[in-house]
Amino acid sequence: MTDHTDRGARMARELEGHLGWLDSFTGAALGVLSVASGIYTYLGVSSLLDGDGAMKAFAAIAYSVAVSTAIFVFWSYMMRLFPAMRTAKSRMGLLGAMGLGSLAIIAMSSWLNAAALAGAAAVEQHLAETVQDYQVSLERANEIAISAQGLERDVARARQSFEDLSEQEAAGTLSGLAGRGAVFRVLRQKSAELQGLEEQISSQGPLVTSAFVEGNAILSRMRALTVEPGPVEARSVEFSEQAVQLAGIITRLRQLSVAPLVERAAQDLAASVVLPELDGRTESNRSDQSATITSVLGVLGQRAETLQRAAAEVVAMPPPPESSYTPISAADAVILYARNFIPSWAGAIAIDLLPAVLVLIVAITQGLIREGREGAPIEDTMTIAELRAALHAARDVDRAFLDPTAAARASVPSGAPPASPPSATPRAEVVPDAGSDTAPDTNQGTAPDTASNTRADTPPERNA
Repeated sequence: MTDHTDRGARMARELEGHLGWLDSFTGAALGVLSVASGIYTYLGVSSLLDGDGAMKAFAAIAYSVAVSTAIFVFWSYMMRLFPAMRTAKSRMGLLGAMGLGSLAIIAMSSWLNAAALAGAAAVEQHLAETVQDYQVSLERANEIAISAQGLERDVARARQSFEDLSEQEAAGTLSGLAGRGAVFRVLRQKSAELQGLEEQISSQGPLVTSAFVEGNAILSRMRALTVEPGPVEARSVEFSEQAVQLAGIITRLRQLSVAPLVERAAQDLAASVVLPELDGRTESNRSDQSATITSVLGVLGQRAETLQRAAAEVVAMPPPPESSYTPISAADAVILYARNFIPSWAGAIAIDLLPAVLVLIVAITQGLIREGREGAPIEDTMTIAELRAALHAARDVDRAFLDPTAAARASVPSGAPPASPPSATPRAEVVPDAGSDTAPDTNQGTAPDTASNTRADTPPERNA
């Protein structure tokens, strides 16, 4: 036996001793992991089941017990069978089975464990994300409404320009006819229309401000609900009510935007002009009035086009995104926001798949044991128990050869009646003939005894 073979045999014996000690509590460790996973699975599945009472608890317990049993049995199979595989094909087959079983465990247990570990935090994350969406929508709706209110300055500037032109016409600097004739009335007509539009825009300002302030107050309450202590289910109910109110305010802000109104008014500004009758006394005066009105209409068209472009820019602004709050369960929230709860997912998966590491460790150790035993004779790899059993077997064999009756007794089944010894053959007595005169020799029975004694005293000859 070479030194390398001797070292391999010693290493194999040492590793077998370690495995024997570890096997004493490996089953208990698998049981603890399975029970822990079952407990968290129970907490996770309880959040998914509807209703209340004993039936819900019974269903959750039944599911968690089934999961615990499946995990324990699956990893027990892998722990025993995978290390015993010696060919690459068999190992790859069991590796595929272990991968498929791991996916099944994740599907039926790990995500529920994650829901139990981080379900409440995931629901709060969903509430926080919803608050941010509503805040973006509210600010966008308010921005559009404020931009529409800014059109009031454009309308006021157009109105002021027409009022100035009317004053010039009253002074006689436009048509050359002082007074309030046909041109003056056209200018005042459009000035009055723009003034009405300006007042309408101005009246919307306080409503926009009030709606935005109210929306911010609701947002503050919704933010508080995301971090308040207590069950997240109760907070979700109130959060849903606040979300409905905030959605109404956002819709109101969108309706308060006056940009579409200004755009339509700008289109009508030049198209709907009521031309008064020319009141010039002479044909020349009437001709001057007509020319001035034509110029006023041109200016009116330019102002209307400017207002329409400004209103169109506001109308073209991207509308606020549609925001709505959808209640979500803890398990669904954990999946939806999985990227934010990677540690919880890692812990939930690890508690179910940690035995896979133990399976690989045992497989590697068993491979080293087999490698250490290769090339070593059988007598160098025997354990004390195996050696003791072999010695007992050898003694039984020697005893059977030295004492055949003992072997026969050993072969008799227990409980069988003992065999009766063979009966001795009766010696035939010599009866002398009555008519014979020859007396029996009294020394005939002693001679053989003497010879027998002599042979018994003589030591046996040694076999050459």
